[in-house]
Amino acid sequence: MLKILFMALKDLRLLLRDKANLFWVIGFPLVIALFFGLIFSGSGGTGRISIAVVNEDQSEYAAEFVEELKVMEVLKVRETVRDSAMSLVEKGSLSAAVFIKPGFGERHGLFSDEALLEIGIDPTQRLTSGYLQGLLTRANFTLLYKKYGDMDKWRQEFGRMMEDTSMWLGAPANVQALGKEMLTKVKDFTEAAYKAEGSDTLETTADSTDSVKSSPAFDLFAVKITPITRNRIEPRTSFEVTFPSSIVWALIGITGVFATSLIKERKAGTLLRLRLAPVSRAQILAGKGLGTFIGSVFMAGLLMVIGHFAFGVRIVNLPVLIIAVCAMSLCFVGLMMFISNLGRSEEAVSGAAWGIMLMFAMIGGGMIPLMFMPGWLQKIGHFSPVKWGVLAIEGGIWRGFTLTEVLFPTAILLFIGLVFFFLGVFLMARIDRS
Repeated sequence: MLKILFMALKDLRLLLRDKANLFWVIGFPLVIALFFGLIFSGSGGTGRISIAVVNEDQSEYAAEFVEELKVMEVLKVRETVRDSAMSLVEKGSLSAAVFIKPGFGERHGLFSDEALLEIGIDPTQRLTSGYLQGLLTRANFTLLYKKYGDMDKWRQEFGRMMEDTSMWLGAPANVQALGKEMLTKVKDFTEAAYKAEGSDTLETTADSTDSVKSSPAFDLFAVKITPITRNRIEPRTSFEVTFPSSIVWALIGITGVFATSLIKERKAGTLLRLRLAPVSRAQILAGKGLGTFIGSVFMAGLLMVIGHFAFGVRIVNLPVLIIAVCAMSLCFVGLMMFISNLGRSEEAVSGAAWGIMLMFAMIGGGMIPLMFMPGWLQKIGHFSPVKWGVLAIEGGIWRGFTLTEVLFPTAILLFIGLVFFFLGVFLMARIDRS
């Protein structure tokens, strides 16, 4: 056992001495975690927001309002009924639900004792709810402008009505005065509403959404926010999504380093000298595998410590996380053994290592987090050990796996590692005989 341990320590010391290799096993994975974590952390208010719209008013104006929402590029609208909309938001299939209440079309959503629009949303999505609230306001005022024209036309119409004496014929003087006063006040109010928007028209752009939300006109258009609690476990921050992927990249780097180190030792004659020493082939392979395993566990642990204390990454089940890291490390030991015997030169083995591992990473969640991948790609990812490793690690970080639930992905990881390990031993025996 001491011989195996000494050979493992030898490989680990060589790894620590090579700064370039050290960057690929710890620096690059950390960069991946931070880069994608920062990108996804700002994704709450960007991109298309998928919403359900429930039209309970069924008026012509409400139907036109729904169509106005559909033409917005930032929204993906699905019309449905209330129960279905609530369920879709609870499951996380949609970001929010918009309920158009009876009376919305009659009052155009304005001047109501209660809000005629209601947004049902996850209470943690405060940024999305505010952004959506602004979009609803924008849609309503844009629709009002389309229906009633610009301010110049309103001014002309008000002026004509006040100057047209024929419409006042037969009315008492006091009634005429009250009528003109009423028209003047309506004109002043309309101009004030337009000025609150910031221009003489109600045509808005995405840049004006904030001004709509902060204007006095926004208070005339009340929107009620209703929290809908989701019935699923999900990551609290984007870093809880990206750090499992960073652990994958650390293990990929270690696999490549140790795979090429074996070919280097074969070319330098180190492997031959070990074979001539009182060391069996099994002990040599065990030493190489132990070094890969220790390095993988250490790098995974280091990344989790950084993620936990520097970026608030949770560890909801430490035993599950330890089991997941160990299973994934053993799987990559088998992959290292297989890849190290796919060529007779350092260039061939290095190319094979990155080619195979990049393919596994692309379909398994190493580049795009699993939760953001389309369904068809997630199915293809079943063939990648990276997917099962990421899933198992997420089980300890934020999915809240029990020891029983983590057994399935870890069993697959151990099976894949065992298959590749024996394939590697078989290839190594063929190379030694040739």
